[in-house]
Amino acid sequence: MLLAEDDRAIRNALERALTLEGYQVMAVADGVEALAQAHRNRPDVLVLDVMMPGIDGLQVCRVLRAEGDRTPVLMLTALVETADRIAGLDAGADDYVVKPFDVEEVFARLRALLRRTSPVGAGSAPAAEAPRPLPERFIDAAGIRMDPQARRVWRGARELELTRTEFELLELLVRNAGIVLDHSTIYDRIWGYDFGPGSKNLAVYVGYLRRKLDEPDAPQLIHTVRGVGYVLRED
Repeated sequence: MLLAEDDRAIRNALERALTLEGYQVMAVADGVEALAQAHRNRPDVLVLDVMMPGIDGLQVCRVLRAEGDRTPVLMLTALVETADRIAGLDAGADDYVVKPFDVEEVFARLRALLRRTSPVGAGSAPAAEAPRPLPERFIDAAGIRMDPQARRVWRGARELELTRTEFELLELLVRNAGIVLDHSTIYDRIWGYDFGPGSKNLAVYVGYLRRKLDEPDAPQLIHTVRGVGYVLRED
């Protein structure tokens, strides 16, 4: 893991906690060193503070994504406005934690990110298993067409650029088109952890997906079912 945090107290505390949790941690204090270490050591996951001197966490993420690096990125931020969170998603981050945070929440979000990219536990040999059938090439619903293997998605003829989490959330909705999925189910399937009714994480991602999906004079596809969750359907 690469941890980039300019606040020494937070950096040292997180490094100790993550090491005790079983992670091998490279801890740096600024974005320049974070980029150097990311290029040199190819970590399995990055934890980036948004506000760092020189090159901030958002720019580190933008540079890596522009290079084609899809390593999962968890942002640490003291910025709580929705626009600030969207800026992190725009930069290519997969998830974020708002300061002050509970270290157990950081652990949970990291486990969820790593489960999506490393289905076999770190350091363990994969068990022998029978060959699996190839997944279907495309899935279609409500005017959305997805290619899970190539991780591409279209609404009509328009191809959308989605982050990893956005793609997985939309895929879950497409595969269950017409079915109302409650908040707990979505959190469990996408993040591997239910952050409870007070979390705004899901609402932020749904809002961001809507901005990318919606078109003038076209029906909205992701609908809110108040008090329950979300459903994909073309009304």
